Amino acid sequence: MRAGRETALMSLAAPRQRPCNRRLGAACAIASAGLVLQSLSHWSDTHALMINESKSLPNWAFLVESGRFPRRGEYVVFHPGRDPLVARYFGVKPAPFAKIAYGLPGDMVSRSGAYVMVNGHKIARLKPFTRRGDPLAGGATGRIPDGCVYAGSPHPDGFDSRYAAIGFVCRDRIAGVGRPIL
Repeated sequence: MRAGRETALMSLAAPRQRPCNRRLGAACAIASAGLVLQSLSHWSDTHALMINESKSLPNWAFLVESGRFPRRGEYVVFHPGRDPLVARYFGVKPAPFAKIAYGLPGDMVSRSGAYVMVNGHKIARLKPFTRRGDPLAGGATGRIPDGCVYAGSPHPDGFDSRYAAIGFVCRDRIAGVGRPIL
């Protein structure tokens, strides 16, 4: 009699799952896992980690979001182009650069002596030569075209839009917008 009572108590305490409920639970778990993987896949298609090897910015690691045009003050990550000076210092396939978007489409870039200004605000100072003695030509002045930015850094040795070798950075060279993480 005792064995019969225990069985009756166990059936009250833990009701059996029906095979239909187990299948439904498994299907929900599989569907949920699929949605999570799909979301992660999309996120990884639009995001990347960038390590900044230059000393022109205080941060050395950025989370880069592709497909977005930078706003003023945001970090813009871009391909520096194929200028011979870029190739000489960074190789024929240089890593992307990260700089600050100081100027946006429609802003005015001008120079006063060695100073570069965006909308009348001093942004950078031009140097006549690189540290190795190569001549540096000043970058473009005038209205920043649609789809382009003036990308710079506060570092006195920054290699950025202040020089012709980089110039305005347009959409076809922009990899994304960076958010400093370290």
